[in-house]
Amino acid sequence: MNSSLDRWKTFRSLVGSALFAALALTLGTTLAVAQEGQPVPKTTVPKAAPAARAAAPAGAPAAGAEGGPEEAAWVKVCRKNEQTGNKQICLVQHEGLDPNTGIVLVSAAVRSVEGVDKQSLLVGVTTANSLVIPAGVQIKIDDGEPISLQYAVCLPTSCQAQMELTKEVFDKMRKGKQMIVAAMNMQQKSMGFPVPLTGFGKAFDGPPVDNAKYEEARRQMMEQSRQRQIELARKAKEQPPAGAPPQP
Repeated sequence: MNSSLDRWKTFRSLVGSALFAALALTLGTTLAVAQEGQPVPKTTVPKAAPAARAAAPAGAPAAGAEGGPEEAAWVKVCRKNEQTGNKQICLVQHEGLDPNTGIVLVSAAVRSVEGVDKQSLLVGVTTANSLVIPAGVQIKIDDGEPISLQYAVCLPTSCQAQMELTKEVFDKMRKGKQMIVAAMNMQQKSMGFPVPLTGFGKAFDGPPVDNAKYEEARRQMMEQSRQRQIELARKAKEQPPAGAPPQP
């Protein structure tokens, strides 16, 4: 029994080492290609972003109100209730959506907790591409060095990684133009997801949005995404099989 267990542990260790080696090589290529301006998976800003901007307190400029859609992508959401131990927890977050399906491909957020000096950077990647869990993700801000993160938890729709946000990384996010989040799928192909950083600093310094209005805007966005996926499924079902003769 112990012998079989030892062999399994050895096999798993070897597989994990191989995947990590492949990740280091492939993701390094992905980040370099993305930095040089080569194509990476496209994302789009949620259409509900204007509603989120409108949810800011009256008389206070919402993040991105004066900028383009990339700035509107960053939203500050704060909550304080029994579930948070009556401490205010704020998330300055971005979600990049697939323009065709509305699926959240990548997410990034900076979490602050009332009374705690440290902040956390949370990164999420969609599981629609069957991620290699042991490989984790890498993030790269503009020309900076890649930072490797391990997944802390995987949900049905995404895997999440987090790290303590150092002052160096925080300053780069405030001053940077783009962060690339790179992951690997089960075919050992790397995927690079762009996260625009324009507007992050303004959202971080600004007031939070109105929670009720933000939740309603996000609900509408998710409903649009669901309807879009239903429509895509309907069109796919109506298409004739490959090689089938054309209908008269």
